Amino acid sequence: MARAAQKRTLETRARLVAAANAVIDEVGYQGLRVEHVVLRAGVAKGTFFAHFRDKDALMELLIGSRINTFLDQIETLPAPQSVDDMTDALMPMMQFMTCERYVFDVIMRYSGAAACEDIGTIATTFGRQIDVMISWLADGPFRKDISAELLAEGVQAFSVQAMALIFCALHNETDLRARMTLYLNAWLTPASW
Repeated sequence: MARAAQKRTLETRARLVAAANAVIDEVGYQGLRVEHVVLRAGVAKGTFFAHFRDKDALMELLIGSRINTFLDQIETLPAPQSVDDMTDALMPMMQFMTCERYVFDVIMRYSGAAACEDIGTIATTFGRQIDVMISWLADGPFRKDISAELLAEGVQAFSVQAMALIFCALHNETDLRARMTLYLNAWLTPASW
């Protein structure tokens, strides 16, 4: 009997996630409302809250899953041989992460940097991104005076900074790709190297 309840619970959760994705396709992440999701999934509002603490908990799962999809694609790419290659590899994920201010805000809140109590999907993607970049940087044609792990952490920090400046009224004149290329050239191929 417990198995049937578990299967039904998983099916209901999958329906909620599918409904949320359909709503996002229509109105974006910011426009999603719990009411839209439960209506589309054909469940009661209480059922939603039995599966997700709140809207942000659902968003953390959906956005984190999407970032993981980008990381799956990135992992299949050959190791970058230049800053332009690395920027090209990271750009689709970064463009998604900045597709809406709300998406970027959720990512920052759940990245682990804001001292979240739970390590969820988004925080896990930040660790996974570092691991992918370590393998790229260890053997790549980039500076060798510091560890590949520190290089990867720097690339991630610069990517967050580049994305954040898109939403800054004072510093948004430079596009994401140009800013990322500038940062990575300075970080990965400094003149003194």
